[in-house]
Amino acid sequence: MKRIAHALVAGAIFGLGLAVSGMTNPDKVLNFLDVAGAWDPSLALVMGAALVVSMPGFAWLRRRGCTLDGGALPAQPGTHIDRRLLIGSALFGIGWGLAGYCPGPALANLAHGGADAVIFVIAMLVGSQLARLLLPAEKRP
Repeated sequence: MKRIAHALVAGAIFGLGLAVSGMTNPDKVLNFLDVAGAWDPSLALVMGAALVVSMPGFAWLRRRGCTLDGGALPAQPGTHIDRRLLIGSALFGIGWGLAGYCPGPALANLAHGGADAVIFVIAMLVGSQLARLLLPAEKRP
């Protein structure tokens, strides 16, 4: 139960940060990508601020050797760059660039009931299930 409460608090803080910074608005992302037009650097500033805030917490947890509820820390991600990583990154970037959404802001925008967020989330869920069906079990994360 404690683990669920920690996840709920972390998700709420993340969502609040997205809302306060305006990053739930897909136009902010699209304007960040429009370097030759109406470029808006605020996305880079928000990502930089998120790193500054989160890095001390991750370093503290690494020194502590366990999560807040005493569980094991997740394994460090690998550094191997393979075809699967490149294809997944490209698909994520293409979807983000076309729609202006990534998963967090898209889920936050479901509360507004906008058709674009609903379509994006449905497409994201279908895509993730297709990946599960197409990838052999031993290659799944």
